[in-house]
Amino acid sequence: MINSFIRLDIFDVGLAAALLLAHGLVSVFYRLGLGRRILVAGLRMVVQLLLLGLVLQYLFALNAPIWTVLLVLVMVLFAGREATARQKYRFTGLWGFAFGTGAMAAASTLVTGFALATQFRPDPWYDPRFVVPLLGMVLGNSLNGVSLGLMRLGEAVHDMRPAIEARLALGGTRKQAFAPAVRVAMQNGLTPVLNSMSACGIVFIPGMMTGQILAGIDPLQAVLYQLLLMFLIAGATGLGVWLAVQSGVWRLSDARHRLRLDRLVTR
Repeated sequence: MINSFIRLDIFDVGLAAALLLAHGLVSVFYRLGLGRRILVAGLRMVVQLLLLGLVLQYLFALNAPIWTVLLVLVMVLFAGREATARQKYRFTGLWGFAFGTGAMAAASTLVTGFALATQFRPDPWYDPRFVVPLLGMVLGNSLNGVSLGLMRLGEAVHDMRPAIEARLALGGTRKQAFAPAVRVAMQNGLTPVLNSMSACGIVFIPGMMTGQILAGIDPLQAVLYQLLLMFLIAGATGLGVWLAVQSGVWRLSDARHRLRLDRLVTR
C-alpha cells in the first residue's frame, strides 16, 4: 500500500469546528450554562495543539536530549495539575499534586522506557519523534485513571469513616482498615481503560489506528501498533493508580495507625 495522506488546511478544520458551535447553541437554547466552558475548552485546545506543533517542529530539528526531557517534565507537571483539579476531596497542601504527579511520572516513564528499549529501539534513544508521542499517549490515558482513583479514595474514606475507625480500634492495621476503600478506588481508576480495551475494534476504532489508516499504513500494521499502545496504556494506568492510591492511604493514616481525615479538605 502506498503511504499517502490527505493534507488539511484551516478551512477543513474550521468546518469541523462548526460542530462545536452547535454545542454552544444547544447550551444557550436549553440554558445549560455551558457556553463559556465550551468556548474556553475549544480555544484552549486549538492554542495548545498549535503550540505543541510548533514546539515539536523545533524539537525534532534540534534532536537534543535536554529539550526532550524539558518537554516531558512540562507535560508531567501539567498532567499532575489536571489530576489535582478534578478532586472533590483534596489532600491538604501540595500532597495531592505530589501523589498524582509522582504516580503518573513513575508509571509513564517506566512504561515508555520499556517500549523504547524493547519494541522501538530508536537511535538515539532520546529521539523526540518516539519519546514525546509515546509518553504523551501513555501519560494522557493514565491521567484519567489516577485522577479517578484518588478522587474515589477520598470519597470512600470519607463515607467509610466509621468502619475504618472501628477496624483500627479493634487492632487492625492500616492495610486491613483501608482495604475496602482501596478496592473501590482501584476499581474506579481501572474501569475506563478496561472499558476501552473491551470496546476497542468493535464499538470504536482508536485514534492512533484511525490516523495511521488515513495516512496510508497497512491496516494490520495499524492494528499491531494500536495493540501495543493499548497494552502500554493499561500497564501504565494500573501502575499509576496503584501508586497514587497507596500514597493516599499512607497520607490518610499515620505511624500510630490512626485515620487522619484532617488531611483532606472539601473542594
